[in-house]
Amino acid sequence: MGFGDDLMLQLDMAITGILGEWNHYSTAIAAGIVSFLLYQMFTTRDPDAHPMLLSRQAQASPVRQPGESAVFRSQAAPHGIPLNSGLGVKDPGDSKWARGRDGDLRDIWRKVVTGVQDKEGNETGEHGRIMTVLGTENVVEHDIAGITRQINLIGEHLKQNGGKNVAIYLPNSIEFLAALFACAFYDLTAILVPYDQPLETIVSLLQKSKADAIIAAVGSFPFDVITKSHPSLQQLIWVVDDGSKHMDWNEVPTGTGGAINVSTWSEIIQEQNAAAGTELPTVDRTVKPKNVIAFWPSGEMVEYTQANLISGIAGQLTSIPTTQRMTHADLFLPADSLTTIYPLVLTLGALFSNASVALNSVAGRSPDLVTATEGVAPTIVVASPSTLAQTHSETAARLNSPIYRLVHWFETRSLVQDGVMPITSVLRVIYALTAPQVAGAVTQTGLYDYRLDDEKTKYSHFGAPVTSVEVFFKDTKEHKTTDYSSAGEIIARGPAVVGGEAALGIVGKMKADHTLALL
Repeated sequence: MGFGDDLMLQLDMAITGILGEWNHYSTAIAAGIVSFLLYQMFTTRDPDAHPMLLSRQAQASPVRQPGESAVFRSQAAPHGIPLNSGLGVKDPGDSKWARGRDGDLRDIWRKVVTGVQDKEGNETGEHGRIMTVLGTENVVEHDIAGITRQINLIGEHLKQNGGKNVAIYLPNSIEFLAALFACAFYDLTAILVPYDQPLETIVSLLQKSKADAIIAAVGSFPFDVITKSHPSLQQLIWVVDDGSKHMDWNEVPTGTGGAINVSTWSEIIQEQNAAAGTELPTVDRTVKPKNVIAFWPSGEMVEYTQANLISGIAGQLTSIPTTQRMTHADLFLPADSLTTIYPLVLTLGALFSNASVALNSVAGRSPDLVTATEGVAPTIVVASPSTLAQTHSETAARLNSPIYRLVHWFETRSLVQDGVMPITSVLRVIYALTAPQVAGAVTQTGLYDYRLDDEKTKYSHFGAPVTSVEVFFKDTKEHKTTDYSSAGEIIARGPAVVGGEAALGIVGKMKADHTLALL
């Protein structure tokens, strides 16, 4: 008997032995193995981002100053070229090869009016929609021409009555946006006062910002107390809801003096003829719009220039992959208050991108994300970390069955280990580090960066700098930069930073993958 015959005999005996002892346990084991192999075959996907792109997310400068780290920039804004400072706005007649102007807030609304343009710069006739969400079954779509008319008439009214510093005390609404753009077009300083605040806080913020005009939701504060506590007030425009328009809101209470011009938003619009204010005013490019003043939860007042805001918007629009940038096909929902700079910058970026925007007055006032998204199906949502944390905890509490926990384990494993967002989810989560001195974000996680930190740190990483900001670290007593690590107080620099450079007052470090983390 040859070697081949002996091998075949042994193989035959082995197969016979296995099949002879085959039972239902063997069937179950074999079925499990085959099922696992088929599952791996049909569900395995390439990572959403190549691991090499995540391994080094920022670019360090080749040299550093004593007591400082290297300067870190986004890979999309390498050293040797200017940081992203503008939107590249092109005026009619400009060459398509021209770089374009940085722009200002006026150019954002003009882009909304113009609508979507093709690659050759021709108007396609498509426009993003602007909606107000009043509940699950009541979504009001606003006419862009009508909003333009409101911008003009409100701006003219404020200007003609001597307004200079205009406090906007409104929830997220179409009137909020119209008031902001009215200030930009009519050379007024917009003051964003956080809504739904105690009376003492409102008075303090008005005094600190030297506001001489207020646009406020009717009944949001007692008129007589504000006028007595803030005597420099000259104008008050009430924004009246439909249910209260039958009342006389123009009457000045006895004892408050008659020097204050009191009017309502709707009356200012309705008293003009239908053709008034339909065309945006001619823009004098030699005159830059006034600054925008905002307040942080700490009470700090920050004055952002138009250049800061526009650079912050540009940084947001260019810090994500081209294929995932906002377009007119998106529906953007700010689930946080527009008096907060980061949501405001993203909302202005959505308007410039001709995306549809939905506004809900409960945004920023209720931590319930479900309430904020009722009636619409947004593709992009900006929310505070506390809101998302509450949404996560509430969802996890409801979905606590063994089957859900098993599915969640598989999806988490796919997300963290394989870098693949589960097919059942359409979410793309970006986690941003914000600071009062910076318009927009300082740094933010990459669109496809789902990794969990291996180190047991208090905070997750915040990604790389956006294209309008560069960061470095200054040595402190406890944290110093060495040849092997960069750590210290975080310093931000760039066109999106108020004053050009600012110390953020927090300490952090740059991880091995060049993403920023707090210490």
